Amino acid sequence: MTNSKDVSELNVAVLAGGPGSERKVSLASGKGVAGALEGAVAKVELVDVPGPGFDLAPDVDICFNVVHGTFGEDGGLQAELTKRGIAYTGAREVSSRLAFDKVLSKEQFLAKGICTPASAVVMVDDAKESPVGLPCVVKPPREGSSVGVHLVHTQEEWDTAVADAGQYSPDILVEELIVGKELTVGVVGAEALPIIHIQPRSGFYDIKNKYPWMTGDGGTDYFCPADLSEAITEKVQSESLKAHQSLGIEVYSRVDVLLGEGNNNPYVLEVNTLPGMTESSLLPKAAAACGMDYSQLCLKIIELSLKEG
Repeated sequence: MTNSKDVSELNVAVLAGGPGSERKVSLASGKGVAGALEGAVAKVELVDVPGPGFDLAPDVDICFNVVHGTFGEDGGLQAELTKRGIAYTGAREVSSRLAFDKVLSKEQFLAKGICTPASAVVMVDDAKESPVGLPCVVKPPREGSSVGVHLVHTQEEWDTAVADAGQYSPDILVEELIVGKELTVGVVGAEALPIIHIQPRSGFYDIKNKYPWMTGDGGTDYFCPADLSEAITEKVQSESLKAHQSLGIEVYSRVDVLLGEGNNNPYVLEVNTLPGMTESSLLPKAAAACGMDYSQLCLKIIELSLKEG
């Protein structure tokens, strides 16, 4: 799956859509990436991927994968492209599968000494009360874009959260609620990008605050680079890079972190192997803060992916 062509000579298929709950976001990412690559590569085509049976033109040199969530981010699409002998961007099958499962990721974080909120896994049918006490966070272990995530302060909220998260999985991940600044750190190659401070205008960083264009509600302010001391900045970036490496992730990712109020400890929540890639998404924001524009970021991801083979 190696290619001797210069990046500017490549025919690129941008894979977007997918069968999961993040389909609309993925299509937006795909449209953005295709636009960013237009004129920078020989040919670019946006391909809507409903599942394993998608068609590709015979002259495709590499697939730029932005199928967020189910099939695209869980190793399924990676396995399919490997079987077809087609090069693709981003994390490979094994690391994708590991990062997509928040329970397996946490096991790796703990094994590598990475700070992460205390947690427990509970089967939905047995979830009568929080195993970590209240307040807590309830989330499906294998979804993205904060789908099914709830902050829980009361027993009534617990029952509602379990019912909703249980729509996506027979088990749920329950974490202690860390109060502090929501941060995210892009990783490209072996480099941690400038930190972004995420500040929802109300509530927490749920799907309506992430994508107000999609829900017609909510909104969030972003500060990049985050207003942190040099020492804390280095600590957050270092912990994020360790989290990325602990999962064996290739090429790039985005690490979500909570900076604990009072202790300034960076708690790693998860690592996204296929973060949003619209022009206004967080990874492109972070790249822009260090002088890499949207088109350059997309080309860099292609270059690094080809080196992976």
